[in-house]
Amino acid sequence: MEPGRSMEQDKDIVEKVRQALGRRSLVLVGLMGCGKSSIGRRLATRLGLPFIDADEEIERVAQKSISEIFADHGEAFFRDREAKVIARLLGGGPQVLATGGGAFITPETRQKIREAGISIWLRAELPVLMRRVGKRDTRPLLKGSDPEQVMRTLMATRYPIYAEADLTVESRDVPHDGIVTEIVASLARHPALAQPTSI
Repeated sequence: MEPGRSMEQDKDIVEKVRQALGRRSLVLVGLMGCGKSSIGRRLATRLGLPFIDADEEIERVAQKSISEIFADHGEAFFRDREAKVIARLLGGGPQVLATGGGAFITPETRQKIREAGISIWLRAELPVLMRRVGKRDTRPLLKGSDPEQVMRTLMATRYPIYAEADLTVESRDVPHDGIVTEIVASLARHPALAQPTSI
């Protein structure tokens, strides 16, 4: 809840966002480590919506980890499966959907998200990302000898595309509930939620 805002006002804003969403999904995009899953779960709880992690769904369908899919079949195969899974999940809104770092880069997936969702880029600076991804060794794109350089390259190529998202919120080292409050307040003001949905 925002400082200075009453519980009743907060409820009204949450209800406004939920009503305006219709059947659309809130789709979190951004680089690995930006907080899509952890912030996404809290956002879903705040809005009373289901939370879906696209990577977890891909692993469930494939019965393999993301790392195993990359190792066994390569990135192109993974991106194809990812696009299919996300297209299917988008039909299940309203929900909060966390996507893998490369999902929004695929033009077809980006278009499907535009049609069936509101995209939110959780933008983060390099030091924040490196601190977070260093805690896990399950990132296939960071398996090489210089993860920081890989991350710099990903930022250079992907940030201009993430910038096409409907909403950008800075992910930083503050309590995630505070970032959720920022997202909800920004959604309540955003013209994308003022437009009627045909879904």
